[in-house]
Amino acid sequence: MTNKNTVYLTQQGLDDLKKELDDLINVRRPENVQAIKEARSLGDLSENAEYDAARNEQAQIEARIVQLEKMLENVSIIDDAATDTVSIGNTVAIKYVDDDEEDEYKIVGSQEADPFASKISNESPIAQALFDHKVGDIVTVESPNGSYEVEIISIK
Repeated sequence: MTNKNTVYLTQQGLDDLKKELDDLINVRRPENVQAIKEARSLGDLSENAEYDAARNEQAQIEARIVQLEKMLENVSIIDDAATDTVSIGNTVAIKYVDDDEEDEYKIVGSQEADPFASKISNESPIAQALFDHKVGDIVTVESPNGSYEVEIISIK
């Protein structure tokens, strides 16, 4: 279901990455270049903490730009339309068979995963177990802490 190089994003996630890349290229990079120029003007570079800090920041900015550009080259937009079977982009309500506790998760690409916002990665054990199953199916989830069963209540 997933290609290792493909980055799965919702449209919002794609927009956020493009905005971050734009900010890095058009705001942070020029600010950093100016900071380097100002630090150079202070004199001896061998003992210039401002210069070292600005160069370190430059390395971080450039690395993130490369990372974002590579991600954007391999992006696949998640279609979050409702389907009969669970797939990436769906919001799935489940009930844990052992204790009747219920949870709802949106399955997103790993870049957008945020467990505190109930967004789980398509690479997570629970998402992998749910894929291609329907409402009413009871699925066994193999996790690092052992296996457990969940029932699919709804797919949105």
